Amino acid sequence: MKELRKTLKLTQEEFGSRVGVKGNTIGNYELSLRNPSDAIIHSMCREFNVNETWLRSGKGEMFLPQEDEVSEIVSHLLDESNPFYDMILDIMHTFNNLDDKGQEIICNFTSDLVDRMAKRNKQDN
Repeated sequence: MKELRKTLKLTQEEFGSRVGVKGNTIGNYELSLRNPSDAIIHSMCREFNVNETWLRSGKGEMFLPQEDEVSEIVSHLLDESNPFYDMILDIMHTFNNLDDKGQEIICNFTSDLVDRMAKRNKQDN
């Protein structure tokens, strides 16, 4: 984990905030005083595009190729055990059935929403 953090040039605090834990928790993981939960491991892999096999065992490449990351995300989203599986399928079907103008409107709306949320988040911090 420390090797990953150093490769990314992040402090323990920065690394931790990206995966939802405090910097001292990352320090404890790096010193093997605590073991990260599977949820934290998955969060690290998702956030930093890290190969989970590498993170757990040191085998293979540190980072996943970009197309593998997308495939992995889609695979998790479309796993029937995902509690949002039906909703995700409904969103995909509904978006796909829109004409080009409708899709453009949804994309623009979503982009504007993300911008506003990021702006509010900056103001709150």
